[in-house]
Amino acid sequence: MLWALAAVPLLAALYLRLLARRRALAGRYASLETAGQPAGALRRHLPALLLLLGVCAMLLALARPQAKIVLPAQARTVVVAIDISGSMRATDLKPNRLKAAQDAARTFVSEQPAAVRIGVVAIAGTAAVVQAPTPDREDATQAIGRLQPQRGTALGNGLVISLVTLLPGAGIDAQAIIHGTAAPPRIAQPAEGAESVAIVLFSDGAANMGTDLQQAGQLAADLGVRVFALGIGTPEGATVSAEGWSIRARLEEAPLKKLAGMTGGEYWRGGSPAQIGRIYERLGMRLALEKAQATEVSALFAGLGAALAMLAAMLSMRWFNRIL
Repeated sequence: MLWALAAVPLLAALYLRLLARRRALAGRYASLETAGQPAGALRRHLPALLLLLGVCAMLLALARPQAKIVLPAQARTVVVAIDISGSMRATDLKPNRLKAAQDAARTFVSEQPAAVRIGVVAIAGTAAVVQAPTPDREDATQAIGRLQPQRGTALGNGLVISLVTLLPGAGIDAQAIIHGTAAPPRIAQPAEGAESVAIVLFSDGAANMGTDLQQAGQLAADLGVRVFALGIGTPEGATVSAEGWSIRARLEEAPLKKLAGMTGGEYWRGGSPAQIGRIYERLGMRLALEKAQATEVSALFAGLGAALAMLAAMLSMRWFNRIL
């Protein structure tokens, strides 16, 4: 129906012809021109311009245009992935990073809508599902509370296990990826149901083994799963001692920021237990995932056209005592 827009130039030409005739008539009766013509070119032509725009909008409505509108879709399954490596014993957050993360995670879980299922994945030298997605808040919070520090940090493995937990039908060969016999596959399009899941990662960002975090992040991005990363600790860090060794455990923000950015999530730094709690309040709102949906907007154009036509008629009546 877009061919109907060809009528718009014809209407404009008709208006200009009518305007020329009025000027010719007014030239014969100069007194009428002086008394009846309002000052200003804009006022003379504004009603006609508004009417023309209104006609354009109505003709566009006939073409039944569509637009991709972003709609909120509450995540129905969330995996809380928690780094439990030795560096999480650092005391730059009191009493330590892991305890601060556990407290905030339990609060977050308890405040989620009843329809949201929560799973828990623990990440150290290996990654494991310690609680399958469940609507039972007590089971999820107890699983979080049982976590203890372990050796090693394989953040990429944890992300892969989280993806398999959220999308069991996506065909991800987790063991092949984790053991290095296969690279994370490239996915042509988002997985079915990916818009209703999310991963929330607690970590200090330091990985020293396992699948590369950015490769795992690319897999999450290809599948359409958003990852929200919460940096646990401070850039200054704290000294952690174990088995006669001492290391300075600092918060490594760069890999976490990159992970969140490439998956369409967001990164926050949790510098204190109170700050972690505030961040999780914001995160609860951000878990309303965005889903683009093609929607017909004919009514919008039709309504706009009608409104412009009415405004044109009102201004013409007010200024000229006639409808155009």
